[in-house]
Amino acid sequence: MKIYDVEAFPNPARVRIALAEKGATDQVEFIDVDVMGGEHRSKEFCAKNPDASVPCLELEDGTYLSQCTAITEYIDGQFEGVSLCGNTPIERAVVHMMNRRAEANLLDAVGAYFHHATAGLGPDLETNQNKEWGLTQRENATSTMKYLDGVLANNAYLAGDNFSMADITAFAGLAFADFAEVEVPESLKNLSAWRAKVAARPSIAG
Repeated sequence: MKIYDVEAFPNPARVRIALAEKGATDQVEFIDVDVMGGEHRSKEFCAKNPDASVPCLELEDGTYLSQCTAITEYIDGQFEGVSLCGNTPIERAVVHMMNRRAEANLLDAVGAYFHHATAGLGPDLETNQNKEWGLTQRENATSTMKYLDGVLANNAYLAGDNFSMADITAFAGLAFADFAEVEVPESLKNLSAWRAKVAARPSIAG
């Protein structure tokens, strides 16, 4: 398998954490994509992933998978170990629900702020910016942090008792928030404790 990505970016980090959780990092060849140089928008790359985004997983039979949730689902089913997507129908449903909330309302919201309301990746890549939209999404991200803090008042992890891809997504979202200078309120003690616990996992701490 090959993964086309940029190691420091938040979405590629999600897939790398999932691979590490399954003990499968050494079974993948990582290929760096020059996003700053616009390689992800080239005809060659878009033939692999029409979304023009990273990460993108290439399987041995020539199949390409994009979107972190889809890639994580594949990794979770392909390799042994504790499930990242849930074992029962209700577990899988809750994991997907919480993963989508963390993705759309935290990670993607921070991304919208970064790309629309700041200099982002620079003028060559950040075209058609909408600052008002970006600022609105920053507020959305902060509200979601507060929501997740409430969830963690009763749960060990975002989808219940077990670590899942929802936690990976939220952790990446908070890391992106740090980079984009979106403050994580100090008053969110549950979120802070959860973040420290997740950061200590071998898949992240190394």
